[in-house]
Parts: sequence; structure tokens; C-alpha cells
Amino acid sequence: MKQVNFRIPLRVLTLLMGLMISISAFAQITVNGNVKDATGEPVIGASVRVVGTTIGTTTDFDGNFTLSNVKQGAKLQVSYVGSQTQEVAAAPNVQVVLQDNSQVLNEVVVIGYGVAKKKDLTGSVAALKPDTKNKGVVVSAQDMLAGKIAGVAVTSEGGTPGGSATIRIRGGSSLNASNDPLIVVDGVPLDHNGIKGFPNGLGMINPQDIESFNVLKDASACAIYGSRGSNGVIIITTKKGKRGQKPSISYNGSVTMSAKKKTIDVMTGDEYRDYIKKAFAGNEREADALAALGNANTDWQDEIYRTAWSQDHNVQLSGSVGKILPYRVSLGYTDNQGILKTSDFKRYTVGVNLNPSLFDDHLVINLNANWMWGRNHYADGAAINNAVRFDPTQPVMAEGFENFGGYFEWLSSNSDMKDANWPTITNTNAPRNPVAILMLKNDRARSHNFTGSADFDYKVHGFEDLRLHLTIGGDFGGGKQNTDVDNGSPLSSYWGSFGWADGCKENRTLSMYAQYYKDFTDKHHFDIM
Repeated sequence: MKQVNFRIPLRVLTLLMGLMISISAFAQITVNGNVKDATGEPVIGASVRVVGTTIGTTTDFDGNFTLSNVKQGAKLQVSYVGSQTQEVAAAPNVQVVLQDNSQVLNEVVVIGYGVAKKKDLTGSVAALKPDTKNKGVVVSAQDMLAGKIAGVAVTSEGGTPGGSATIRIRGGSSLNASNDPLIVVDGVPLDHNGIKGFPNGLGMINPQDIESFNVLKDASACAIYGSRGSNGVIIITTKKGKRGQKPSISYNGSVTMSAKKKTIDVMTGDEYRDYIKKAFAGNEREADALAALGNANTDWQDEIYRTAWSQDHNVQLSGSVGKILPYRVSLGYTDNQGILKTSDFKRYTVGVNLNPSLFDDHLVINLNANWMWGRNHYADGAAINNAVRFDPTQPVMAEGFENFGGYFEWLSSNSDMKDANWPTITNTNAPRNPVAILMLKNDRARSHNFTGSADFDYKVHGFEDLRLHLTIGGDFGGGKQNTDVDNGSPLSSYWGSFGWADGCKENRTLSMYAQYYKDFTDKHHFDIM
């Protein structure tokens, strides 16, 4: 077979490479543009982005922008708060006019004295609709706010299932007094202090029943609530039935699994034995040190943590009796298991909403009732610290420790008590068995709460621009916590302990106001309250 060789002259190869580079260069352009609003004023800080890439910039004080290395034919996306997002073709010169987003400006938000359009507000009010902003599993209403609204910080306290969170609106304002915002549910202010089992009011609300959050941030927006609103106000509106809606029943539920991500790196039992042997080699206390070692290889952090399974189930029935009486009824069940053994939280909720309209819609009534029953089982956090410090050569349980529930402990003499059945007690100078801390303490809380309101809004016949408004509501609840520490527990060796605490709350509210609202033109209206 004859072999054929092809040779490409170096000059031809160089020419082809240069041609390819020039084609690539011609395919990219520099875009210069300007962005103005509907009135012709430059838009400062508008976002300009090349669609499908990470290339982007913002407009300067004159509304100008520049983008380099943009492919010819690419699309530019221009967006600004309160304006409609636009897409334009990339070109050397681009002029963009942004139109007002009337949907955003006309969005109705709930404020302390009814509702208002965003464009009419002078105070700082932020609205959040959970159905469109929140995905995934949400156990408490406070989880819906975390990271969703500017100026609102939500910090979890300890990670206990069903536990509270610290909520701050634009930071704290007092060193000694409470910095918690006021929480209002369907016109009823909730108690700051909560009840046993639910340290704050948000934990008592089924997240699936929430229609919207409205956060009032500044003094003018919160003024109607007086000093109670000095730290901001969170207004929660629950879901309602819709007029003319056919009866429907829906279910949503979830099952989730949680596990520890990582643990603190500590010695294994074998590593600890080797360390002690080397540390006490040739020492007069070597024999005592080696005799104190066990034969186990116990990972104490694995012993106190578990794979936690949680579930959440909700059933809703909604509809309307004719066009007069929309209704909604909901049932909720939450079981949130903690990754620290013995920690658990259960919540049962019932919600009922009726909002009839009478007298040709002149009288609108909104009736809300929400019941909650909660069960908490708390784990003692001291187990976490002791799990890192306890001897990994010792077993979880051992013979001869019957007085201590069978759990291994470092012991010392109990001669002061002169009790033949208890010759020893746990050594207070040594770490405690972390599993015993959890298993020999029973700390439970039971709680219940009812929040209800009746809201009446009447448009005066013959004078429809005048509205009379009345709200009657109440927030009632109670809880009890029992803490039982076994006498074999390292937390209270020999003696044991038992304690209980209970509390209740009762808040009633009554508010009335009259409002006259008159539109003269599309741009002029009169509103007095």
C-alpha cells in the first residue's frame, strides 16, 4: 500500500489561525447604553445583565452603562425596583425606557388601620406571601421570615424542636427592655412572653394557615400600636375561603429526615489508651492510670445523636355557601423530632374562618378562630459538652451501677450520707455520662392556646365612601412544664429532683375607627380617619 503524506505550509496555517481569531473578535461587541424612566429621568442603579451569562453591571448617576465582550445578537435584561423588567437586543448603542410596574405599586398591604396601596404609603412596610416565597419544610411561622425581608433578622435559639427564635426589626433599641416586635394575628395582638412550651407567639401558628406577613418597620407605620409597636410590628393574615368557590378538600404533607452534619474530632478508645500508656510510662502512678481505663471503644457523640424523622400533615376544607358565606376549615399535625435524643415537639392545630357579606356587600364580617395544642419533650444540652469530654474507653452501661440506672459513671464515696444502699455517688469533679443525662431526666411541657377575632366592616348606606370598622378579639392560653430528674442521674445523684411550673395568659382587644375615602381622579384622593 502506498503511503500518502499531506503537508500544510506554515504560512497557510498561520493565516488560518489569524482568520479564526479575527472572526471571534468580530463576534463580540461593546455595548453602551442609557436607562430612563417613564418621565425621562435617568435611572440610577438599574441592573443590566446579559441573558444566560454572568456578565452584568449597574447604571451610573446619569443612567449610563457599558458592557464589554458581549456576543452580537445577545439579549440584555434591564430591571429596577418598582419598574417592569425589559429585554432588548445587544447593540453598540442601546436606549431603554422603563415603565412603572403598576401591579407592584397598586399592591394592597395590611397596615395597622386597614389596608393601603404601596404607592400611597409613607412608612416602611414590607409584605411577604409565603406561598410564593417559601419552599421546603417549615415547622414554625418564624422560619418563613428568615432571610426573606430586608431589615428583619431571625436567629434560632439553640435549635430545640419547636423552640423560639429571636426576631429583630432593624436591630435592637433597648439595653434592658424587650426588643421583640409586636405580633398581630387577624387583628389580635399576641402576648410577648408566650406560654410554657411556646416562648413566642409565632410557634403557636400553623404555617400552612398563613396567607401573608406584613412587617411594619418604622415609627409612622407602627404609630397606631403605641409603645407596643416600638420594636416594629409583624401582622399575620390567615387564609380565607373565596366567594362562589365550590367545596374542595386538599391535603399536603411531608416526611423529613435530619442528621448531624459533623462532630468534634476526639480520640477513639484505642487512641486514648495508647496516649495514657505513653503519658504515664515510668511514672509511679502508671498502674493506677492503666487500671482506670476500660476496654470499650465508645463514640459518645454517636450515642447522644440520632437520625431524626419528622412529619407534617395538613387538611383543608374550603368553599362558599352561595355567594354569601365563604368558609375555610383546617386541621394540622406536626411531629418534629430532634437529632439530640429525647428531644421532640408535637403540635395539633384547628383553624376556622367564616367571612360572610350582608346587605349587598355593605357589611363584611370576618370571623376567625384558631386552636393549638402542643407537646414538648426537652433534652438537656449538658449532654453535648460531656459527650466530648467523657472517657471513650468506658461502656455506656456496666454492671455494678444499678443505683445509677445501669449507666457507667465516675464515682466517689457517699460516707457523709451513711446510707448502706448508696455507698457511692457520682464524682462531681469528673465528666458525667452524657447518655445518662438524657435518659434519666424527663422534662416535658404541655400547652394550649386559642386566638379568635370578629371583624366588622360597614359601608354606610347612602354614603358609601364612609366606612365604620369594629374588631373584637382575644388571645387565651396556658401551659405547664414538669421536670423530673431520677435520683440515679448524674445531674442530681442520690437525691433526684422534681419541679413544675405553669402559667396562663388572657388578652382581650377592642378597636373601632371610621374612615372616609374619596377618589377624585386617578391621581387625587382624599383619605381621613
